[in-house]
Amino acid sequence: MSALGWKERLEPVMAEDLAAEIDVFEKQFELCQLGKIDEKVFAETRLRRGVYGQRYDNGQRHDGVASQALEFPCGDIVKGPNTVWDAPGMMRIKVPFGRLSPEQLEMMADLSEEYADGISHITTRQDVQLHFVHIEDTPTLMRRLASVGITTREACGNSVRNVTACQYAGTCQDEPFDVTPYADALTHFLLGHDDVQNFGRKFKVAFSGCADQPCGLTTIHDLGLIAKIQNGERGFALYVGGGLGSVPHPAQLFDDFVPEGELLPLAQAICRVFARLGVKRNRNRARMKFLVAKLGIEAFRAEVLEERAQLNDDPRWTSYLDDIERHDEAPLKPASSLVRRSADTPFDHWRATNVRPQKQAGYGVVTISCPLGDLTALQMRALADLARKYTRGTVRATVEQNLVLRWISDADLPQLYDELCAAGLGAAGAGTIVDVTACPGTDTCKLGIANSRGLASVLNEHLVSRNLMLDHAVGDLHIKVSGCYNSCGQHHIADIGFWGVSRKAGSHAVPHFQTVLGGQWTENAKHYGLAIGAIPSRNIPKVVDRLVDHYTNNRQTGESYQAYVQRLGKTAVRKLLEDLMAIPDYGEDPSFYSDWRDPREFTIGDLGVGECAGEVVSAVQFGLSASEREIFVAQEKLDNGELSEAAHRAYSAMLTAAKALAREIDTQLGDDRDAIVASFRTHLWDTEKFHDPYMGGKFGAYLFAAHESTDEEIDSHRARQRIEQAQLFVEAAHSCYSRMADAGEAT
Repeated sequence: MSALGWKERLEPVMAEDLAAEIDVFEKQFELCQLGKIDEKVFAETRLRRGVYGQRYDNGQRHDGVASQALEFPCGDIVKGPNTVWDAPGMMRIKVPFGRLSPEQLEMMADLSEEYADGISHITTRQDVQLHFVHIEDTPTLMRRLASVGITTREACGNSVRNVTACQYAGTCQDEPFDVTPYADALTHFLLGHDDVQNFGRKFKVAFSGCADQPCGLTTIHDLGLIAKIQNGERGFALYVGGGLGSVPHPAQLFDDFVPEGELLPLAQAICRVFARLGVKRNRNRARMKFLVAKLGIEAFRAEVLEERAQLNDDPRWTSYLDDIERHDEAPLKPASSLVRRSADTPFDHWRATNVRPQKQAGYGVVTISCPLGDLTALQMRALADLARKYTRGTVRATVEQNLVLRWISDADLPQLYDELCAAGLGAAGAGTIVDVTACPGTDTCKLGIANSRGLASVLNEHLVSRNLMLDHAVGDLHIKVSGCYNSCGQHHIADIGFWGVSRKAGSHAVPHFQTVLGGQWTENAKHYGLAIGAIPSRNIPKVVDRLVDHYTNNRQTGESYQAYVQRLGKTAVRKLLEDLMAIPDYGEDPSFYSDWRDPREFTIGDLGVGECAGEVVSAVQFGLSASEREIFVAQEKLDNGELSEAAHRAYSAMLTAAKALAREIDTQLGDDRDAIVASFRTHLWDTEKFHDPYMGGKFGAYLFAAHESTDEEIDSHRARQRIEQAQLFVEAAHSCYSRMADAGEAT
């Protein structure tokens, strides 16, 4: 069917203004190709339509075949001398609260085959992404998606991103009410709203049906809402200013109870305050979490309430409540009991991990495990068929990169399982230790340092082989992997988390992962873990084995992994893993110098395999090692409640790393703190030698802030934040040293 045909089909399912925006996007793209619109101006336009650049191929494809790396910079259009638009990118498809219809699944399957690599990727925010899409095809993709009721508007860019919600909403036994209508109402109210067009950065919203379970992970969002009934009235506990990223901030309670009629106007007022007072020029400080931290929750609340009082009435604030029942779901088949088959079969294992009873007796929610969040076009179509056969099309994506079918009659479970197996979708272990979450990492993300998907795949296979998913001690642990410090894989809230870093061993770069322990997945991600040390990527499976086995053998009755780590102490945990931190010589085991699922020798960005001009272990490396020890001591002090000392040790770690680097240039540098900071600023900051290739000077600024805030009152949150900042500063110092060594500027 022609593109024009899809335009004609657009009218019944998409508002005229959204349809017109696709036309505008297409015209702007054409003008940009002709050089009549600046590429940087067009960049925000395409991002707001869900069109991203990506690292192209990077030697790793979904089929595992390595090929030549070609990078398509994120945020920039590849443009050669003759305006060549030849590098594929990524298209993010916005799926509010993860709800998908069979028709939408089939459309994505078609588009993945025709325009991408045949894979639909489920994200940790209930979106779907298509990779290796050519930008000239994106207007057609937008129109075809619109024909089944999907818009990519504001899927990316400085906008309100996809509104997420618990995949069990409406079926959960613990929820006070179904949050689906409210998530839908807020999605459409804020979509394209004038008050959300002038943000400095993205803005994320999540709904949770209850406070005790992970559900919507509300504490890691700019705006988090937890369903609550007070005096017989529906409403929400409202949280603001949460976020992971490089330095996580837990959301703070804005109001213990917001009546349902105040949800939309209060969200609008919050957005207006963020647009008005949020940072614009410095993207590294432009998220809502920084504004809330700067103002303090009381001052921020006062600003919002004043803004709310000035808003003109909008009928949309409450009109959706008149038709709230339209979101109610109904089963396709009557409730019935499961006729048991023989015990301890693959079906029983699958049912134990992948089926959750609904509050409606006789029905269950079935989770379809999607390793790495990937489904083929054939699997998407098979799932669409099963949704029609067993339900009224009730499919939702999850924040753990899976899909669920709701309202499955218990009696249909055996047959559904057989059909899922036939489609390659019958894997057990959803939500267990084998269900490893990972961001795209170096496969497609420009910011990726290490191959998070490769590691996650290896860990999944390894843990399945150990048959741990049904282990009563460790089966419910969560493992999450990020390719860099930005926590897109949500490593901060995992029991065991990893984020990719690079280390130098002689003349070679070695892929590593920082090991993060003690995050809390339950209670909407209540607690964040901290890194205890960088370990070579090749040793991470051994790390997991050792951690899991030690917990199994030494935990107390009913003790959570987080409580176990706190009781054991970071010193004991680090000692448990210390031998795995060693890097064998290149000649002894060259596999350590390649990343998982990638046969090439490891490199990062513009860091080639250089030749060091001096000794294998240089003075800089000794200094950086000392700074890592200081960070570890800071964590111990934090665990012991010595908050001021923890913050001081974190600052000391940054100072030690800065001194090690600066002495490579300023050889007479002594131990005076002011002199170290001044020398670092002169020789590494002002010259931009320290600047991360992608994040600029963000991490260097942490040293200056810590140096200037010696009289600051330290609470547990501030101490933890200082430690996170120190970890990032030291990682940036490692990266800086590698660049200097490769350029012959360091010994």
